[in-house]
Formats: sequence, structure tokens, C-alpha cells
Amino acid sequence: MTIRVLVADDQELVRTGLSMILGAEPDIEVVGQAVDGREAVALARRLRPDVCLFDIRMPGLDGIEATRALAGPGVEDPIAVVVITTFDLDEYVFAALRAGAKGFLLKDAGAGLLAQAIRAAAGGDALIAPNVTVRLLEAFAGSAPAASPAQPIEPLTEREEQVLVQVARGMSNSEIAGELYITLSTVKTHVASLMTKLGARNRVEIAIWAHETRRARQQ
Repeated sequence: MTIRVLVADDQELVRTGLSMILGAEPDIEVVGQAVDGREAVALARRLRPDVCLFDIRMPGLDGIEATRALAGPGVEDPIAVVVITTFDLDEYVFAALRAGAKGFLLKDAGAGLLAQAIRAAAGGDALIAPNVTVRLLEAFAGSAPAASPAQPIEPLTEREEQVLVQVARGMSNSEIAGELYITLSTVKTHVASLMTKLGARNRVEIAIWAHETRRARQQ
């Protein structure tokens, strides 16, 4: 099944390059390109791509606001969005995730990780660049409140505990599957269950909970 993608970036060379990289993948088709957030939102609503790939800093309406318009809280029938940027700033990461982004990558992530993030978003999963996840946890550790972490609505299973630790390490679903010798679909099931039990909206929130409860230190 082909994954239909909309690419939005105000720099023509970057926009074209991203489109060429994704278009070279056998299961991905770039169905539209936009030069700013407003055009991206309009095109996305008209074309209904499976995934939108948005740069953060665009004129008019930036990538975060465009993400919120298409995937934010309260949006009916949201579209999956992956945010990609050259700006390695934590404030952008937090803002993108709060806006509803399914993934966050830096533009130096490489073609393989970019395609992986698009596939993950299309499948309802989320992929945050591992180095970003680790850095977010470090930032969280320095400012974490003393309050006790919330308890899961149901106890975690032994396998969910194992998956939790790997997510906290910034590993992708494919890497977790290889590490634990289980199938990719099984990993997705456990991650979805973790999100439900922990009330988490994305992998970073799962990782933060693991850090709060000291499970991230388990090996």
C-alpha cells in the first residue's frame, strides 16, 4: 500500500530534496508540495495525504501552527504530521509534540530514518529521533517536579515493562523488535497499550514516565 505524503518547506532546494528522497522509496508517493504553512493546511485538507512532512520555520503560518490545525487536540479526522527541522531547539520539540506531531526529526537524520518516520506515522505510530528523545529526558531530569508520578490505570505486564525500557532509551519499534526478539506488530501493540495505560500522547511522554518511575535505569 502506497503512503501518500505532502511536503512543506519554504526552501525550494530542501523541499525538492525531501520529495526526491521520499519518492525514491517504493511504498511512498509525494502527492503535493507547499511553500508555507497556510498552503500546506489548504493542500492537506484537499488532498488528504496519509502523512504531512512539515518544516517548522515557514512564513505566514509556521509548521507548528499548521500541525495544530491538522492534528491538534479537538481536530476531527486528524492527519498524521512529522516535523523536520534544522533547528535543534528543545522548545520546538515540545511545541511540535503538543501540537499533535507524530514524529520529530532533524534534517541531518538521513534518508533511512526519514522514511522510517513516515511509515511509522502512516501506521499510527510515532518516531522521535533517538538523540532528541534522550536529550528531552535529560532536560526533564533537570527540572522534574518532586511530585510522585501518576500510576498506570492497569498494571503493566512483564513484556510491557521491557518495551517501556527500550522506548525510554530512544529505540524505534524496529529496534525494539530486534532487541526483544518479537515481531514489529507485537511491539506496536505493546506501545499502544503503554500509551493507554499511562495516558501518554506520544513516545516521549512514555519515556518521561519511565524516567519518573526509575524504570529507565533498568537494563
